[in-house]
Amino acid sequence: MNIFQKAWYRTYQKTIYAVSPFLAWRQPKLLDLEGGIKDLPKFIKEQGFGSVMLVTDPMLMKLGMPQPIIDGCEQVGLKLSVFADVIPNPTIDIVEQALQIYKDGACECIIALGGGSSMDCAKAVGARVARPDKTIPQMKGILKVGKKLPTLVAIPTTAGTGSETTLAAVITNSQTHEKYAINDHALIPEYALLDATLTVGLPPHITSTTGIDALTHAVEAYIGKGNTKQTKEMAEKAVKLIFDNLVTAYNDGKNLQARENMLKGAYYAGAAFTRAYVGYVHAIAHTLGGFYHTPHGLANSVILPHVLEWYGDSIYKKLAKLADIVGITGESDEEKSKKFIQAIKDMNAAMNIPEKFDAVIKEEDIPLMVERAYAEAHPLYPVPKFMSKEELGNMYRKLMA
Repeated sequence: MNIFQKAWYRTYQKTIYAVSPFLAWRQPKLLDLEGGIKDLPKFIKEQGFGSVMLVTDPMLMKLGMPQPIIDGCEQVGLKLSVFADVIPNPTIDIVEQALQIYKDGACECIIALGGGSSMDCAKAVGARVARPDKTIPQMKGILKVGKKLPTLVAIPTTAGTGSETTLAAVITNSQTHEKYAINDHALIPEYALLDATLTVGLPPHITSTTGIDALTHAVEAYIGKGNTKQTKEMAEKAVKLIFDNLVTAYNDGKNLQARENMLKGAYYAGAAFTRAYVGYVHAIAHTLGGFYHTPHGLANSVILPHVLEWYGDSIYKKLAKLADIVGITGESDEEKSKKFIQAIKDMNAAMNIPEKFDAVIKEEDIPLMVERAYAEAHPLYPVPKFMSKEELGNMYRKLMA
């Protein structure tokens, strides 16, 4: 990467940073309902809506998790349409199927129940409703929606993606295997409902990878060059909550306090990165999701320590501050930074997350993945230090078992 490219990327990022305070930033209104999701239909009815769509996935339907919402809608006379076919890494086709359900039910409001995939699908449906003149690929990138979405209530069932706070919807094109984000302030949900009881039954491997996903959001936001005072504070809160509670939640899934703290951590991390952005960990992870359907949380969990090590001394000072916050000591910023990265590796190992990808990445796919990761990261992501295409290729190879 030559000096002119670097200068252009930094100029672009500084322009975004300068304009950012004038944009329509907001956080979802956190709903504090006594009965949790049981009381949500009543709340929606009181807002004047007569018809609502629930977006969720087959596994949650099988577990009966949406049932309190379904029963509540019937009790209060709220017409409900259900789309329960969300898949991991939702595709354009899935979004279009959900959109048809929304139209058929003459819906006015959307409830997203699930992990990041359900929320991304619901946001994309809302974007298509708001902009029927645009396809999903036409809304790829920044500020391509520009109109108010139907009211969206986001209910996370994992403590990871932070999608309930963000302006992004990540969608996969199943034809090209491309995975990209729609970024627009209109996509930030109107309401978020954090109910720790919904995460109690999560399998340990989902608890672990979604938890490190949230940590990745907080760390990438914190070490980047797009921070504000508020995003720094939220990222620090998130890192502390995750370090203190993730392994506990993994080992004791019924520990409600740990589950609640992880939901808060994911929420803070989401609020931090939706304004401060992410970095190369996400750019690489998105390509693995697009090519191999690698779950996003798992991809981030494996990639994070490798990319942090690559950044080297460009992030020592910031990682040292995070080390202080979680109680890691050392004689220098470099020592504390390296201990912080090792602590992430130790957490991964304690939760059976592999160090590399076993038989996933194919050498012949690397050139195209490099092109796509590079295009995603540049010029938008305010990373601490730039990777060239050659260095990105070497990172993919380093991730191969």
